[in-house]
Amino acid sequence: MAIEIRQFPCLKDNYGFLIRDRSSGLTASIDTPDAAEINRQLDNAGWRLTHILNTHWHPDHAGGNIALKKKWGCEIIGPRAEADKIPSIDCEVGDDDIVNLGRSEAKVFDTPGHTLGHIIYHFADDGAAFVGDTVFALGCGRLCEGTPAQMWNSLQKIIALPPETKLYCAHEYTQANAKFALSIDPENKNLKERANEIDKMRLANKPTVPTVLSLELETNPFLRAGNEQLQNAINMNNAGAVESFAKIRALKDVF
Repeated sequence: MAIEIRQFPCLKDNYGFLIRDRSSGLTASIDTPDAAEINRQLDNAGWRLTHILNTHWHPDHAGGNIALKKKWGCEIIGPRAEADKIPSIDCEVGDDDIVNLGRSEAKVFDTPGHTLGHIIYHFADDGAAFVGDTVFALGCGRLCEGTPAQMWNSLQKIIALPPETKLYCAHEYTQANAKFALSIDPENKNLKERANEIDKMRLANKPTVPTVLSLELETNPFLRAGNEQLQNAINMNNAGAVESFAKIRALKDVF
């Protein structure tokens, strides 16, 4: 891999990610949920922060921008559509833009839904996508600002990535997501097996992130909204994928 990834828990249920281009030593923080913990991780690794790549404006994703920029003088890159909400942003990016980190590069995708300007970063050569709050292991982000149609369209961009892509989600929500998924997709054998494995992982205090896209395509109800069996289970027979997705999201919101 061209990039080295350091993952760590912070705040209540967030994950922080530091990525380092091996050839140049340039180092980025994917979002800034906890500046103090990010600094501790940098010190432990002996890395110097040169970039911040924000996915969206929420405080648990951009709240550490100012403190980290003050300490490191790093360049802050973030969504063009939320530039007015991203603290100390230097570079605005959006759909199909390329972000370079030394010899490593990430393609940016606009993924509105959780927020209207949410973006993700796909490092194709490393098979890694940093997806913020657009998709979670067995879940997806709440529609804080966007519509079901917007989020479904955003998820299609993730579904179209290579199936072996590792998805680095920003929160440890998987065990709760599994319980919901089983409530609406109880006949999914792959899901039942995965839920059992997740319980074992969490009991051992192991992270369930990153996940792999191929696994999500088999078990994540939000990515399976067009599946006929799942549509029947939620009484959305003959409905479109967007309508079924909206029903699944509404059910999860009150689960």
